[in-house]
Amino acid sequence: MLVGVVSDTHNNIKSVKAIIDIFNKEEVDYVIHTGDISKASTLQMFSNLNCKFLGVFGNNDRNEIGLEEVCEEFNFNFQEPPFLVNIFNKKIVIFHEPDSIEKYLEENKDIDIVLFGHTHRYEKRIKDNVVLFNPGESAGFFEGKNALGIINLKDLNIKRIFF
Repeated sequence: MLVGVVSDTHNNIKSVKAIIDIFNKEEVDYVIHTGDISKASTLQMFSNLNCKFLGVFGNNDRNEIGLEEVCEEFNFNFQEPPFLVNIFNKKIVIFHEPDSIEKYLEENKDIDIVLFGHTHRYEKRIKDNVVLFNPGESAGFFEGKNALGIINLKDLNIKRIFF
């Protein structure tokens, strides 16, 4: 069971096309977006994924018109963070901004993975048996510097792919 993770695509059409191609090639079962898609037309592009697509709205999504309608049209499951999902018996909580993660983990036990974005900086660490992961920049304009992640839910191994 593979879960793709991407963040902060910020309406970078070229990057979004590459992201979709990578996830389809890797045959992931889910893609989780940790927010800041920015435009409804960009969100609609993710309908070309060959898997389920879900995530959270980021700070740059909150005033955008049409995002919720696109989610409804294509059956994307997006919510305001934090968004707790259970995928193949792994409890995954999705944030955009990392500010409230520590408090959330104090109040909620048995979380396996925390996904977040916002900072555009890669982070992967384990705290109290919880994997915390931010794939980093995915909307930059420097080819080969953008990244996304793929998590194998069987062993929680994370592969980072640059594009």
